[in-house]
Amino acid sequence: MFSGKSCSCRRVLRSLALLILTAGWNPPLHAEPVQGVAPPISMSPVGWVRKADGRTFIEIDKRFQPALMGVEELKSIWVLYWFDHNDTPEKRSVLQVHPRGNPDNPLRGVFATRSPLRPNLIALSQVGIIGVKDNVIEIDGIDAFADTPVLDLKP
Repeated sequence: MFSGKSCSCRRVLRSLALLILTAGWNPPLHAEPVQGVAPPISMSPVGWVRKADGRTFIEIDKRFQPALMGVEELKSIWVLYWFDHNDTPEKRSVLQVHPRGNPDNPLRGVFATRSPLRPNLIALSQVGIIGVKDNVIEIDGIDAFADTPVLDLKP
């Protein structure tokens, strides 16, 4: 592995390892459990889903319009949005569902499904881009209601 001064390199590595071990440093084997409740995360929409005349758009807040530079060159984007119609403590507490709401499907944890019922109501959809004009992206459709808040866009 070492060439030339391999003996001195090995001695340095052994000394470094001994120093680390005698100093009481141990690499973590796993993350320590979080005590209590995690601090809240604050987020604001960057835009909204709009639907009109059979067409679907993402209207980006004018403040974020410069962030759209280059989006017109993409064929598709990932849209992260908020399942705002499910934002109740009861719906957020659901941790297991029958996929697609069908009781014939075996019960699954929500993290193994695409259920809109989940602790954090973040949704993700890949959409095709039809066009971009100013702060509006026309897309080929999305499984979201009109006026759904959009959290972020990713290529």
